[in-house]
Amino acid sequence: MNLVDFSQSSISILPPLVALSLAILTRRVLLSLGIGILIGALLLTDFSMFNTVSYLRNKIEGLFIDGDSINTWNMSIVAFLLLLGMTTALLTLSGGTRAFAQWAQTKIKSKRGAKLLAAFLGVFIFVDDYFNSLAVGSISRPVTDRFYVSRSKLAYILDSTAAPMCVLMPASSWGAYIITVVGGILVSHGVTEYSALSAFMQLAPMNFYAVFALLMVFVVAWFQLDVGLMKKHEVQASHARGFDNEEVHAEAKDLNDELEIEESENGKVGDLIIPILVLVAATLFFMIYTGNQSLQADGKPFSILGAFESTDVGASLCYGGLLGLLSALVAVGRQAIPVKHIAHALWIGAKSMFGAILILFFAWTIGSIISDMATGKFLSTLVQGNINPVWLPVILFLLAGIMAFSTGTSWGTFGIMLPIAGDLAAATDISLILPMLSAVLAGSVFGDHCSPISDTTILSSTGARCNHIDHVSTQLPYALSVALVSAVGFTVLGMTESLAVSFVAATVAFLLVCVSLAWIAKRPLKGA
Repeated sequence: MNLVDFSQSSISILPPLVALSLAILTRRVLLSLGIGILIGALLLTDFSMFNTVSYLRNKIEGLFIDGDSINTWNMSIVAFLLLLGMTTALLTLSGGTRAFAQWAQTKIKSKRGAKLLAAFLGVFIFVDDYFNSLAVGSISRPVTDRFYVSRSKLAYILDSTAAPMCVLMPASSWGAYIITVVGGILVSHGVTEYSALSAFMQLAPMNFYAVFALLMVFVVAWFQLDVGLMKKHEVQASHARGFDNEEVHAEAKDLNDELEIEESENGKVGDLIIPILVLVAATLFFMIYTGNQSLQADGKPFSILGAFESTDVGASLCYGGLLGLLSALVAVGRQAIPVKHIAHALWIGAKSMFGAILILFFAWTIGSIISDMATGKFLSTLVQGNINPVWLPVILFLLAGIMAFSTGTSWGTFGIMLPIAGDLAAATDISLILPMLSAVLAGSVFGDHCSPISDTTILSSTGARCNHIDHVSTQLPYALSVALVSAVGFTVLGMTESLAVSFVAATVAFLLVCVSLAWIAKRPLKGA
């Protein structure tokens, strides 16, 4: 099928522009992406209804079938998401989160320790942002309540560890999705210097927002950097003495209400810890194992780096997810929980991932259509002679932040902005492809953090049992502060193309921001 060439036409920006505009106006990401997909298909086929249907059918089939066989890459990612959802549900059913919360209350001795517990758990439980926000909230909330940490502070800790950790780790739902999208971008532009996984690993330290958002959580927790409305909420919490012990213990049941699962009262700490350790360890093992198999097939010697560069990420995630699920099943089976309850939990867990999978399918499709429209090539003609390519990383960071804020989704922003960033880099300065991609990733997380309609923001409020608007308003100063640090980093990265220099510049900016926040935190609260 011959497609219309829009590489020199402003019409090429219409599908992503419509998708972005509708997402901002309607806040319905799937509908917006779907309309963008339809408009792109109609334009590419010159409004031939028959060819449009055929084109879309081929795109949809391509999600599931690659040539004459199953698209194992896409399907392995979908399978991992389903396994992850089911494992999450079983961890709730086994009572592991409740047992850990009760254990932690006997070990933590201070308010600082309670906040650091939540932060470390947010870093540790990185396999999925939904799981992170809900599980860490359920585990930490009884402990932070005991030491009068405000629910707003807990929600901030949950939100600022969930997405940043997920976007930095390959063995996560976010990592799997990003690796898939980035891998396609590298192939489409003939970039062979690194594999999809090695590119992801190089993107991680360039993701200034995710890195410094995590650091900010620990700085705020350790030095009590409470500014703006956060300070007001912390003062109110410190003066509160209404927390009843039985009420605090009962709150460990909240997660089961959100997942519609009856939580066991016989769970042990290991019922939570062991399945997560198995999931992470097994995934890393299979990454090395499948990578070594590939190296042997090519007659190359084994090395850890070589194995990771040649690994089958999708298969490794599936194997690790399957072993994690089996480990969770063992924990549930030990308690002789009825089979019907286990089956119900598995279904609820799988169903909880359907939304993410739909976004993934739509993002893959519109990404492919944006590539066919040659949107990036056209935009690059506007950039050339008008905008110096060194400014593109910081511009993409800000644009991705605006889009994610408006739509409330990082994944939708990834799907639209990553292909455009790849095309811009290929048409202007291919050496900036990783900085540009990392800028989109960072901006997407930043916008997601600030957005009141973001799933992660909403789930963090839910996990902390915090008023949603309170969470959004108290987190905003920290998110904007880290965004400023990130803008400095991406500006220097675009100018120097040096990760070391840009990271040093961002670190200096981060220290200055922390000093400023410390000065603000020492000022007396208005009306106090």
